[in-house]
Parts: sequence; C-alpha cells; structure tokens
Amino acid sequence: MGSTEEPPTTPMDADASPPPAPPATSNSSPHHAADEDDDQNHNHMDDDGYATVRHQAAIDEQPSGNQQHAVAPLEVGTSVLCRWRDGKYHPVKVIERRKVMTPSRRIDYEYYVHYTEFNRRLDEWVRLDQLDLDSVEGALDEKVDEKGGNLKMTRHQKRKIDETHVEGHEELDAASLREHEEFTKVKNIATIELGRYEIETWYFSPFPPEYNDCGKLFFCEFCLNFMKRKEQLQRHMKKCDLKHPPGDEIYRSGTLSMFEIDGKKNKVYGQNLCYLAKLFLDHKTLYYDVDLFLFYVLCECDDRGCHMVGYFSKEKQSEEAYNLACILTLPPYQRKGYGKFLIAFSYELSKKEGKVGTPERPLSDLGQVSYRGYWTRVLLDILKRHKGNISIKELSDMTAIKTEDILGTLQALELIQYRKGQHVICADPKVLDRHLKAAGRGGLDVDVAKLIWTPYKEQN
Repeated sequence: MGSTEEPPTTPMDADASPPPAPPATSNSSPHHAADEDDDQNHNHMDDDGYATVRHQAAIDEQPSGNQQHAVAPLEVGTSVLCRWRDGKYHPVKVIERRKVMTPSRRIDYEYYVHYTEFNRRLDEWVRLDQLDLDSVEGALDEKVDEKGGNLKMTRHQKRKIDETHVEGHEELDAASLREHEEFTKVKNIATIELGRYEIETWYFSPFPPEYNDCGKLFFCEFCLNFMKRKEQLQRHMKKCDLKHPPGDEIYRSGTLSMFEIDGKKNKVYGQNLCYLAKLFLDHKTLYYDVDLFLFYVLCECDDRGCHMVGYFSKEKQSEEAYNLACILTLPPYQRKGYGKFLIAFSYELSKKEGKVGTPERPLSDLGQVSYRGYWTRVLLDILKRHKGNISIKELSDMTAIKTEDILGTLQALELIQYRKGQHVICADPKVLDRHLKAAGRGGLDVDVAKLIWTPYKEQN
C-alpha cells in the first residue's frame, strides 16, 4: 500500500509538522509522509505541519466593501494572487467554488485554491477578500508584493508548473493523472479528532459516501473506527475495550511500542488505517483488500493506553524486495525523529529476514528527503569507522540497504568514482564529516535487543 512520505510514502510519505510559511525564501504507489522530522524539510511547509495540530488562518480582516462586489463569481480555472497565512500574496489557481451564506443572509462564494508554488497539501478554501482581484488573468505577470518582491510569472512558466506538478505520480500516465487529480482535487474531510489532537487534513480520502457531508470526523484512537459526531465517539469509547492496536506487540523500549497487525486477521482495522493515512498521503493507492499486507504501528504508551504515532506497511511477499510500502508519521508527532525510527525499523526487519530491502517506488517528495537522509547517515557512519577498503556489496550486507540505493546516495554525495570497470569509494574524513553535518540529526535509535519478531514466512 503505497508511501513520505509521504511524509511517504511509499508516503509513504514519515515525520511532519504544521505548515510552514512558504519559503521565501504506503497501497501501491509509494506513500510516504515519512520523515518529515528531517531538518531539511524544506518543502514541508512543515512536513508535519502542513497538517498538524489545528491552526487558524492568520488573516481575519474584513473585506473592503467595493472589492467584494467588484467582479462576478470567479470561474474555476482562474489564476489570481491569494493572501496566505504569512500575510503575503502567492499565485493560486481556482480549483472549485461553492456558495455560502453570509451573516447578512446574502449568498456569496468561497473558492478552493491550489498554491502553484507548493504541494497540494496546502490547498484550501478561501474567501473573496483574500484574493487580489486586480491580479486576475494577465495582471498576474506584473504583480509585485508590498515589500517590492517580484512575483512576476510568465505564462510559459505557469504552464510548466501546471504540467510538472505531479511529483510522486510518476507511475501514472497522463490520462490516469488527470483522473486522479479530478477525483481527489478537493479535500472532503477538513479535520479529524484522534485522541487528544484535532488535526487538519492534507488530502482527499475516499471514505464511504455517507461521510461526504462531514467536515470533521472523530476517530477512536485504538480501533480506528470513525464517526460523524463527538457524542457517537463518546458512546463508542465506553464500549471499546481496546487500549492498543490489535495484533502482536513486537517491540517495547521505554514508552515506545511497536505492534504488528496482519491485514487478513484484522481487516477492518487495516482498512480504517488506510482511510486515515490517505488524508495525509497524496499518492497512496487505497486498497480495500488489506489481506496481503502487514502493518507496523508505532505507539507512545502511558497509563491510558498505547497511542498511535505513525506506521508503515509491508507486503507479506514482495517479488521486488520492497521492505516498506507506505509510511506515515501523524502530523502532531512529526519532526521528533519518529519517521527515521520507522525507516530504521523496516531495515532491522530486513536484517532479521536475511534480505536487502528498499522502499516501494516512487517516493514522495518528503519520503525522498527522509530516505536520502537515513541512507546518508548510516553509510557515512560506517565509512568513518571502517579501516581499509570496503565494497558496495559489503555495505549492503551490513545495512540491508539495496546496492542501487547505496550507489545513488554515494554518487549524489560525490563520494564514488568509476575506475577500471569498478566503483571506488572516496572517503576523506573531512568530507564525510561535512556531509554528515548537512544530513541533520538522526532519529530515535532502534534497540534491536528489544525486538521480538519472527518473519512472516516462518510464522506460517
């Protein structure tokens, strides 16, 4: 079930956090919202954040009266400048519109917009007073913000953005991509309540039709059943006897616990987890048949129970040697190292299986950042400690990282050369230290001694 993670994510996407201001500055396709806790989480306007704990739109001024009525309702497809939470104007495209009733009982419109500079996770409903009507159509090319920053964008540049804004969907042809974007263009659920958190969502998730009119859903944090009203959740919590995810606890270290859930044995839980994860993973394919997957759910534990932090999924049998399909750290827990912990955990399982592993492709933007950071830290730590020559194959055997991922990482760091028909690693200690510093902090360590797990094949 694909990851980013979005982050996997292959979302997979991992760790994230609340939407940052725009920089001035898994399922079958990967789904990763994975390590949005990465220091390099540039594009996340907070990897966690885009979604995390609920934040209010920063601007609440009243519209200037004549601008409110200056134009007829904007058409879907209109390009215009929109004032975002940072108080600055950014180019957007109107994706959808809807009628709303104003306090004075007048019919008005709200517009669902996509910020063309940023990921779809920041798409949102805005009021007319947030739009600069002078920038509608061609005027966008000449617009300058209040601080004199040039926002000029040629029609060619804008078309290029529209045509290439498909990161994470490389597996889709043009027709499938258009169908995906049309079907998922507007978030159907704005917020969810999960445990003690209210969380803003990032993307559309295909909940059953009877939930289409719900702006907010209430999840039981233990069984992941979801309801339309708070009262229903309160009644449910009195009857639900779960205090942790169903399945086997395979890891416990301090307050952290990992549970393995078999999608065949716990089908409803697996499906509910997929619905929940899709709210934060753009290119995750939602599978209703979860029988073929194992879900590894990470929890923080206290005297009230084990509270879900994030998860990754894994095919029971993968011909492509994928050791992770989807990965997600829930927004309130992003940027705390949990995404990297989940990635590291997936490789520890591969070592137990005696196999090399790799995440399902394509990686999301956040998943790519998370994995590249993980591979960099693991490989450079070994190169720093190792005396003498070491081969790519030996690195793969030590780390369970696929040779292609090792080669790609070392080539990106310019630490490998091709001489006399073979790859040679150039590991100058000062260069290694510089790259390690740039890779940012590592995640939480996996204490392998606390892992009690039998590979799926051996279990059966």
